[in-house]
Amino acid sequence: MNRQEDNQNDFLAVHEDVVKRVQDKQPDDEYLYELADLFKVFGDTTRIKILYALFESELCVGDIAQILGMSQSAVSHQLRVLKDSKLIKFRREGKIIFYSLDDDHVRTIMAMGMEHVEE
Repeated sequence: MNRQEDNQNDFLAVHEDVVKRVQDKQPDDEYLYELADLFKVFGDTTRIKILYALFESELCVGDIAQILGMSQSAVSHQLRVLKDSKLIKFRREGKIIFYSLDDDHVRTIMAMGMEHVEE
């Protein structure tokens, strides 16, 4: 263990081998910013409710609006955020657009989050 002077503290204990190993494994900042943005999307209760509804079934905007007790306009706004974050996908059937979870990764994130909250 080496002791190095730090500008903010008198001394800071540093384990250079551990620090180097961790630094080498750090993803590029670009990926970390994207990850932070992804987690921000999960920071909205309405979007979480939409994801949980889509966890159960593919739904159109009107269905989601009724389930959540919201206007279709408000739901559409949140769906756009979820779509831009690649958490949901859509398909068109005539004039109706149906939304569903993008892939099993979204299911896993949701399931792991609930498991963590329930601990």
